[in-house]
Amino acid sequence: MTSRTEKEKMLAGELYLANEPGLVAERRRAKTLCYRYNQEPVELDKQVLAELLGSATADAHIEAPFRCDYGYNILLGRNFYANYALTILDCAPVTIGDNVFVAPNVVLTTAGHPVEAGPRVAGWEFARPITIGHNVWLGAGVIVLPGVTIGDNTTIGSGSVVTRDIPANVVAVGNPCRVLRELPPVE
Repeated sequence: MTSRTEKEKMLAGELYLANEPGLVAERRRAKTLCYRYNQEPVELDKQVLAELLGSATADAHIEAPFRCDYGYNILLGRNFYANYALTILDCAPVTIGDNVFVAPNVVLTTAGHPVEAGPRVAGWEFARPITIGHNVWLGAGVIVLPGVTIGDNTTIGSGSVVTRDIPANVVAVGNPCRVLRELPPVE
């Protein structure tokens, strides 16, 4: 039986050692590309962004500074806009739909650590995917935690900490984030 790499464990949602040399090298690559992208914030170098994310980003607009762990786990839909200081910890896939708007200082984090001190201190980590539907707006300072799905046409209010799934067609706010009211479905 072949043992799985730490990257394979990470992508499978299992506990893995984040400081494994291969993962450290991949994060270093992403940091280098983010640095290059953030050095020309007026031009927002689409070529560097495409290299970082591994996919075409012709109509994606991400204001600098932008930071991520790996880049290759981020899939952006059409007409994506993110204001200043977006951070995506993409140890697991982060899938973002079309027409998503992100206000300043938003954090999407797929990464987490065991609550027990022993495994955490030993370097264990886990990752769970984040999925954001179409036509979503994330207000300033929103934090989305591992494993969360946000439904289509939803608005998440500023400062919210999204700890669990939020359905489509709602306004949700708070810490923890909760549905405040329903919105009419988009026709």
